[in-house]
Amino acid sequence: MPVSTVEIRNVAGTQAAMGWADAHTVIVDRPEGRAGGMGLGFNGAQLLGLTIGGCFANDLRYVAEDLGVSVGDISISVSVALEGSPIRAVGAEMLISVSMSDGSDPTPLIAKAKEISMAMNSLIKGLPVSVSERPFERQSRPL
Repeated sequence: MPVSTVEIRNVAGTQAAMGWADAHTVIVDRPEGRAGGMGLGFNGAQLLGLTIGGCFANDLRYVAEDLGVSVGDISISVSVALEGSPIRAVGAEMLISVSMSDGSDPTPLIAKAKEISMAMNSLIKGLPVSVSERPFERQSRPL
């Protein structure tokens, strides 16, 4: 079974965190003034929206390659609805615009991408998350 692992560490001198996988990084923070946040990076709801939309953008490209068609432009907007205490995501709406290079109808491409979308399907079907603790060790990658 393939596994994708990311690492997250605090950013020295801030209360923000940096996450990375391979050579790619992202800053995670709370809005300025909230629990020490400085607004330096994305919050959890924004990252969830980016996960849903970013994965779907990739899925459109995967499907296009499988079908032997060429996508022109992709525009995706994701809104994540939050409620409760503790706060949680209760829904997401994704608005998609796709143009095909040859001017054809993108509807079949979008429908197939919906069928295979890893992030969207994982959330829809429910994703179990386990949490365990390990002793703190200074990591070799300084931030």
